[in-house]
Amino acid sequence: MMSEFQKTKKTTITRLPKRGTYDKEIIYSILDEALYCTLAFVQNNQPSQIPTGFCRIDDKLYIHGSVGSYYMRELAEKKLPVCIAVTHMDGLVLARSAFHHSVNYRSVIIFSSPQIVEDENELYTALEIFTNKMQPGRWDDIRKPNKNEWKKTMVLSFEISEASAKVRTGPPKDDDEDYELDIWAGVVPLQTNRLAPIPDSRLKAGVALPEYLK
Repeated sequence: MMSEFQKTKKTTITRLPKRGTYDKEIIYSILDEALYCTLAFVQNNQPSQIPTGFCRIDDKLYIHGSVGSYYMRELAEKKLPVCIAVTHMDGLVLARSAFHHSVNYRSVIIFSSPQIVEDENELYTALEIFTNKMQPGRWDDIRKPNKNEWKKTMVLSFEISEASAKVRTGPPKDDDEDYELDIWAGVVPLQTNRLAPIPDSRLKAGVALPEYLK
């Protein structure tokens, strides 16, 4: 049974704390559903944030990029502290008043620092899980990286130990007197959907659509 993350000064939610949760199972489910995160850090007094794909393995989050990437090298060499954010927008909450409009969402914030992944097995596993997260079943169907490609790839891991989530669900919450207004109110659900695959214009003749894409 998963436990909760310990609250810290950085992760304790003070604005609408009833929406906050530190439950590992909830936080990990939000992370595992997301296809990308935003990674923020400060370098030479200049704030930066990078949207990037990621995957989670146990209590670590992994990203990858080119060994030539400036920000990846800086993170790896200087071990800059980072803030990692993930958000799912689940619905537009339309209230009777402008003030009470909102959104239904699930978000996670993680505070961590990078570690360069040098163990070959960990590196290989992270890229396999990342690929299958982007498209389940893909890793077993593709050409694996060759030695030269491995040398050009950097993987960073971030321990997930300081984290919290914030969640809103349900209908709008209006002022009591506004419920009598002749104004429609409710929720417009939002989803991210995978649509029908579009073949590459240079796809070799006779190559069928894989079952995992149907």
